[in-house]
Amino acid sequence: MFKGSMVAIITPMHNDGSIDKNALHDLVEWHIESKTDAIIVVGTTGESATLDPDEQFELVSFVTKQAAGRLPVIAGTGTNSTRSTIKLTENAKRAGADACLVVTPYYNKPTQHGLYQHYKTIAETTDIPIILYNVPGRTGCDMLPETVERVSKIKNIIGIKEATGKLERAQDIINRCAQHFAVYSGDDETALELMLHGAKGVISVTANIAPLKMHDMCKAALEGNSTLAEKINSELKLLHEKLFLEPNPVPAKWALNHMGKISLGIRLPLLPLDKQYHQEVKDAMQNAGVK
Repeated sequence: MFKGSMVAIITPMHNDGSIDKNALHDLVEWHIESKTDAIIVVGTTGESATLDPDEQFELVSFVTKQAAGRLPVIAGTGTNSTRSTIKLTENAKRAGADACLVVTPYYNKPTQHGLYQHYKTIAETTDIPIILYNVPGRTGCDMLPETVERVSKIKNIIGIKEATGKLERAQDIINRCAQHFAVYSGDDETALELMLHGAKGVISVTANIAPLKMHDMCKAALEGNSTLAEKINSELKLLHEKLFLEPNPVPAKWALNHMGKISLGIRLPLLPLDKQYHQEVKDAMQNAGVK
């Protein structure tokens, strides 16, 4: 089972929008050195919506080859088409991913039974572990706890990234689903409290900027050391908030550029962080001890 601080890694790009593999290599090494517990590549934070399938396959292959078993690599493969998701999931397995993160279909507005059939069909085509991803604020599609419970009984569906930020919702899923089914926070601000109530970790944006502190916070929380976990989280709290001043991954990419780790490259329709927010993100980084 995957657990701890799992970074939803950004995709570094040159100023023309092309992928910067040298920067990605350095980021992966930094995460390994910083004890990040898993890397999610080509997720929504990695701008999967503007990456074509060949680029996604190339990125998953690149990261899995570099990680070389030193930490798990999970590939984002979800789309709003079941057939396309199956193809991307098959590609991710071929590229060496340890699991796939599959977001609920956006825009289509499927029924709850449609969601069940979507995930069942995907899972039946592969034996790679699948983690569900529910983020209705971005997809317009909300997978309800009773549907998660139903889907969790499918053999190779092993967990869910629950990103509603609603602790009662996540707790309901934990209570409903079998012990082998993991709940991961998809919301940095509420991740600590959720881990203290049974979640196995967080799929994190903040870990892009403060990987070691996120690892240490998660480790303390999962070990039941709430005092230490809360102390570390208090230093990260402002960063959790300010990394969403504009849509993710815009602030995270700006912060990493400010740290000298990547260029400002990002693909339209997203743009680099507006200047009015620069100081707020700087202050949050300073508060977290990030330089």
